[in-house]
Amino acid sequence: MGDGKQARSEEFQSFMVGRWPRLMRTAFLLTGEQHAAEDLVQSTLERVYVSWRKVGSADDPEAYVRRVMINLHARKHRRRLKEFLAPKDDSGLVHEVADTGDRIAQADDRSALLTALAQLPVRQREAVVLRYWEDLTETQAAEAMGCSVGTVKSNAAKGIAKLRAIPALAETVTHGGRK
Repeated sequence: MGDGKQARSEEFQSFMVGRWPRLMRTAFLLTGEQHAAEDLVQSTLERVYVSWRKVGSADDPEAYVRRVMINLHARKHRRRLKEFLAPKDDSGLVHEVADTGDRIAQADDRSALLTALAQLPVRQREAVVLRYWEDLTETQAAEAMGCSVGTVKSNAAKGIAKLRAIPALAETVTHGGRK
């Protein structure tokens, strides 16, 4: 029995290490703050570890983990819990470094884009992040968000429209996203 637990722990660790950068990016885009993103990923992985036997044998463990993350983020936002983990002047913090193939890295003003993204309502932000940065299909995004495909389409369209309405981002959103 100890060998089975050890094997599951090693399998979970391998999964976690392999997915950490992508999970952090998604969490950062959802929360808009490095510390909040780290907390969200850690909380997600804590919950996933407890049921890793079930999660690890799922058809798509990453989709399961993503759903847990979206649910945790939505739950925290619903309760309006605000944590101030960093001072307003975050010049001393280490910021997320984008993957070289990441479309968002191509933005001239990454800070403006992240600020604008953080201003979107939670469901719109989730839809935009899952569809355009995580490059999920509408069906996959709907599964992660726990809603219909139509809701994903609606929220993504509204979110992109709001981003396009910001003059500094209009060209970035038009050329960096899907048409």
